[in-house]
Amino acid sequence: MKVLLIAALLPLSAFAQSVRAVVPVVGSVDGANDVRWRTALQLVNDSKADVTVAVTLMTAPDQPALLTTIGAGDTVSFTDVATEAFGIDSVLSPLVVETLGRRSVTVRAAAYGVHEDKVFKPEPIAVNYGATWYPIRVLQGLSFTDAFRTNIGLVNLGETPTTFILGVQRLPGRNLAVTRVPLGPMSMLHIPIQQLFPLITKGDDFSVVIQSPSPETYVYASVIENETNSATFVQPQVGTSAIVQ
Repeated sequence: MKVLLIAALLPLSAFAQSVRAVVPVVGSVDGANDVRWRTALQLVNDSKADVTVAVTLMTAPDQPALLTTIGAGDTVSFTDVATEAFGIDSVLSPLVVETLGRRSVTVRAAAYGVHEDKVFKPEPIAVNYGATWYPIRVLQGLSFTDAFRTNIGLVNLGETPTTFILGVQRLPGRNLAVTRVPLGPMSMLHIPIQQLFPLITKGDDFSVVIQSPSPETYVYASVIENETNSATFVQPQVGTSAIVQ
């Protein structure tokens, strides 16, 4: 038990070769309309040998970690990973999955809402394997109207502060508004789009172009239908045009 505790407090890379997968956001939090948002997680070992896996909530206090061994062909599943794996009732954080060896386990994550005894449809969250950073990324198909609301996520898993530059656009290359968001090391921001761009009060099919100079950064968006509480996770696309400030 003591060995497992020491290992859980350090990345697997401190002991041997490991590979990393990043889920940009997992959580167990209360949202609008009295909906509790949770994250389901599956770790699938489709290899022919047992693997050791460390799972860490990177921006949560004290970076809680879980170390486990997954048998060949086995799957470890959590319906509410924050509560079941870490015993945390309320948290929002990127999650890093490190697998000892040269090949990551398959990681599947999905966010879903719960209201009283009703469970809403899970929405898959894209998982980042290996290097996925580009200096310019675009979040497309965003809406903030009476029917939909949009949250933007900015994540910095680097060891130094960074600054995100965001431009909201209806037409490619034409900014309606631009804002700068500084973010400290090992931190994240999950924020309604109206708070980033308060002068843009309503609209459908917007895009947000995001510039970041730091490789250890991740961005995402979630678009939620207010009536049904169904969510769509928006994975960034590679952008080509820098934001003109």
